[in-house]
Amino acid sequence: MNKEKRTAVIAGNWKMNKTPSEAKALVSAIAERAAGKCGCEVVLCVPYVDIPAAVEAAAGTDVKIGAENVHFKESGAYTGEVSAAMLVECGVTHVIVGHSERRQYFGETDTTVNLRAKAGLAAGLTVIICVGEVLEQRQSGITSEVVSMQTKLALAGISAEELKKVIIAYEPVWAIGTGLTATPEQADEVCGIIRGVVAELYGDECAEALTIQYGGSMNDKNAAELLAKVNVDGGLIGGASLKPDAFGAIIDAAQ
Repeated sequence: MNKEKRTAVIAGNWKMNKTPSEAKALVSAIAERAAGKCGCEVVLCVPYVDIPAAVEAAAGTDVKIGAENVHFKESGAYTGEVSAAMLVECGVTHVIVGHSERRQYFGETDTTVNLRAKAGLAAGLTVIICVGEVLEQRQSGITSEVVSMQTKLALAGISAEELKKVIIAYEPVWAIGTGLTATPEQADEVCGIIRGVVAELYGDECAEALTIQYGGSMNDKNAAELLAKVNVDGGLIGGASLKPDAFGAIIDAAQ
């Protein structure tokens, strides 16, 4: 991390876990663990039904609450979807778009990722845009091409001013939920590639100010080594974000 130029962000992605009552207890526990830690921003992205309970539990603490997805229309006949305005009114400050599980299981495309990102930004949300390659692409030596293209398409039509509310999370798909983790060197290399793409699009100053997270099975055991890399500015944490002590240890590592 380079804290002189950008903010470290440790974000939890709870995925489809925790009922509202469980969410309230977990947010409270994490907020207590994160209290007084000014070295990074802490965000918990929770299922839609947990948002009210999570916002209530996080009130007055250092923890911010995010959502795991957002639709790109303001309203309409989109059964099962949630708009950015709905999230804002619920007290959400951040939203994840383009997570690999959304791409893999729910037909998310680079085009819809871009539309969802724009919708979140238009509503004033901070958007965490996920990019990353599958195992076959890494083995074929095209990680750079894949991640660069995903980044360019996700940011299409987004201004330099709007980029201030964007976080990019590098998530090697092969390392999500598998227990596999990119080496610190691999994570830093790809985060650096993303930063280089942003420099091409917006200039060096914008690129240096952009927070880029690593999101492939970061946990309390490997966080310090990953976060020590210059281009890794935080983590998008899955399983460890459901465990207050493990998540707290990652927050500590970001100090």
